[in-house]
Amino acid sequence: MRRSRAFIPTTKEAPSDATLPSHQFLVRGGFINQQGAGLYNFLPLGKIVLEKIRRIVKEELDKAGCQEVQLSFITPISLWEKSGRAETMGKEMLRIQDRNDADFVLSPTNEEAMVELVKNRVNSYKDLPVNLYQINTKFRDEARPRYGLLRGREFLMKDAYSFHSSKEDMVREFNLMEETYKKIFTRLGLDFRVVQADSGAIGGDDSKEFHVLADSGEDTIVVCESCDYGANIETMFETQEIIDDLNEKSYEELQSHYIGKDCPDCKAHDSLSFKKGIEVGHIFQLGDKYSSALEAKFNDEGGKPRAFEMATFGIGVSRLVASVIEQNHDENGCIWTKETAPYMVNVMVSNIKDAEQNELGDKLYTQLQDANVEVILDDRKDRFGFKMKDAELIGFPYTVIIGKELANGQVQIYDRKTTQKIAVGVDEVFTSLMDLL
Repeated sequence: MRRSRAFIPTTKEAPSDATLPSHQFLVRGGFINQQGAGLYNFLPLGKIVLEKIRRIVKEELDKAGCQEVQLSFITPISLWEKSGRAETMGKEMLRIQDRNDADFVLSPTNEEAMVELVKNRVNSYKDLPVNLYQINTKFRDEARPRYGLLRGREFLMKDAYSFHSSKEDMVREFNLMEETYKKIFTRLGLDFRVVQADSGAIGGDDSKEFHVLADSGEDTIVVCESCDYGANIETMFETQEIIDDLNEKSYEELQSHYIGKDCPDCKAHDSLSFKKGIEVGHIFQLGDKYSSALEAKFNDEGGKPRAFEMATFGIGVSRLVASVIEQNHDENGCIWTKETAPYMVNVMVSNIKDAEQNELGDKLYTQLQDANVEVILDDRKDRFGFKMKDAELIGFPYTVIIGKELANGQVQIYDRKTTQKIAVGVDEVFTSLMDLL
């Protein structure tokens, strides 16, 4: 893509309500723009990042034996009445009527709809297990939508639902999905923790959350430095008095008051600490809560009808876009991981009026395209300083600066993560880039 033709409307000013780095930089960098309260459009750069994350999620789920479907975004409210959640979901679930006065909801999640899909279509234990997922739009009418993509009302979510003939097999799938999630977040280049969690409105016997560690995270979690143990504060501390105390005290006070104990798993002494996390995934062992309520059954080995054992698995796909930046940024803008960057290389021609600079820019741009490298050519007529600020704001992992040093046979490669510039010869620049990539 040539920058002169690209729709990347960068700005100097952040929205007045943008308090988090991801909100500020994603808007300023031309990745998203606000359509309404908690509603965001994805511009070309944002859409590229979103699709990269979506692709990684899909690849790992497919490897694990899951199958993709796509359910209707609008669900009859009758399904929610059968499960009892029409009332318990409260005002977060937006209700609508069609022209015939039939009642529907904009789906905040799809346990009921997926059970209805499988019901009477999977009839025997021989057809189990089944794990179906979708990556689809969800809507939750948040009372206070804020923080950009981290707490919006409309969002892209991966939700999966598995059906089993026994609890043992459901637990096996639950453990498989935990490992699959770890692979997804590792591929995305994120520092994350898995924590024991409360099942909340979804329900079920057991659940785990996946948190991206970030100072701006809304959730306080407890992690062990010596093993993989982690828990959210509701699970770690069961009384509301302690939970309220945790919300009021500083981290230093919290540490001295509550964490002077051994890790429950590895028994390491003084190994627990508080961290801030952004919840990006949640997996649940549901049992037969939904299958019984919606009378979804299969015939077991003895021919007896039984309700499915179920588990459900969610990932906030659009939330991950913001989470990457909350964990990877500086005062100048975004620092994308290699798996999420909209373009890996930004070829910047400092002076568009210089024929030699233009010629090298075009040559390198073509070489990188032919090598299947995601590359953008900044061929705008703007000043070098303006272009450089844009490159840092957007967060291209590498920017090739073709400028005055070309007269000496050299260009510079700017590493966005380290902020270092490396001088390389014109004949070596392509090879140097390929080595870095």
